[in-house]
Amino acid sequence: MQTSMIIVIAVVALLAGAAVAWAFMNSKLRSVELKRRFGPEYDRAVDAAGSPRRAEAELASRAKRVEKLDIRPLSQADFDRFSDKWRSVQAFFVDNPNAAVADAETLVQEVMRTRGYPIGDFDQRAADISVDHPRVVENYRAARDVAIASRRGQVSTEDLRRATIHYRMLFEDLLETAGREAEVRR
Repeated sequence: MQTSMIIVIAVVALLAGAAVAWAFMNSKLRSVELKRRFGPEYDRAVDAAGSPRRAEAELASRAKRVEKLDIRPLSQADFDRFSDKWRSVQAFFVDNPNAAVADAETLVQEVMRTRGYPIGDFDQRAADISVDHPRVVENYRAARDVAIASRRGQVSTEDLRRATIHYRMLFEDLLETAGREAEVRR
């Protein structure tokens, strides 16, 4: 075999090895980024999909879907109106926990709609929320389960209290209260 042919084969082998290494690193970086972005939702997606690769494709698809939505911050007037409504929901809990949880669910949907999230199918809603609010989406699912069980009369007051707390966590995240409090302190 000629020296030039050996050099060509070696260069091709090196390039192929570099391409494989690049693809592997790119895949690892994508995984790390998705784990960082989605937090606990990443693990839930892996469990649901049965493999990291399928889960990552699903999470990336969610992110692309939400990027196309017109998600916007709340105006100060909407922020104030929703905050007032939430205080009413919490106060109502003492008198009628079942109705307060139903009101909390409705209020969360109203905030989502105002922010620009579609509110049709619950599973799609939760998937959309998981993109921007991954740390609280599991709370949203848990609260929703309690709300459904509540309609059947199958929950305790403690379950309803936890559901209200879960809805409040998502509600505050949707209102971006932490960011507004930081702006007020400046």
